[in-house]
Amino acid sequence: MPAAVILHILSVVIWVGGMFFAYLCLRPVAASQLEPPLRLRLWVGVFENFFPWVWVSIALILATGLWIIFAWFQGFGGSPLYVHVMLGLGSVMMLIFFHVFFAPYQKLRRAVMAEDWPAGGKALGQIRMLVGLNTLIGVATIAIAAGGRYLVP
Repeated sequence: MPAAVILHILSVVIWVGGMFFAYLCLRPVAASQLEPPLRLRLWVGVFENFFPWVWVSIALILATGLWIIFAWFQGFGGSPLYVHVMLGLGSVMMLIFFHVFFAPYQKLRRAVMAEDWPAGGKALGQIRMLVGLNTLIGVATIAIAAGGRYLVP
């Protein structure tokens, strides 16, 4: 059980922490310092490095979360409400990531390869909005994970 909890938390830190850094630290500087061609190329490179970590994190979060639910709580029926809320929010986050990866990120990559900067900017704008939303959901989920057992009887 300790291994599941450790892998679960580390995976959340990598995914949500990475989004937090990208959205609140890297994005404002890149937007203010770089012209669109350089900025869009930068983001393609950042996503190429970060997204494999997200895929691994998602797999580990899902696997370890289910492991914890069945080993610690003896299934969904024995799981407290905050665990169900975390699972629901985490599932929404995963679906948002899948959309980002398979739709606007692919458009961004194609646009950068074609040097179509307006199309790349539009795709990056979609990614920015969805990553911002996912960051908020992620932070809320972490708060529920940390305080849920104390807030919900």
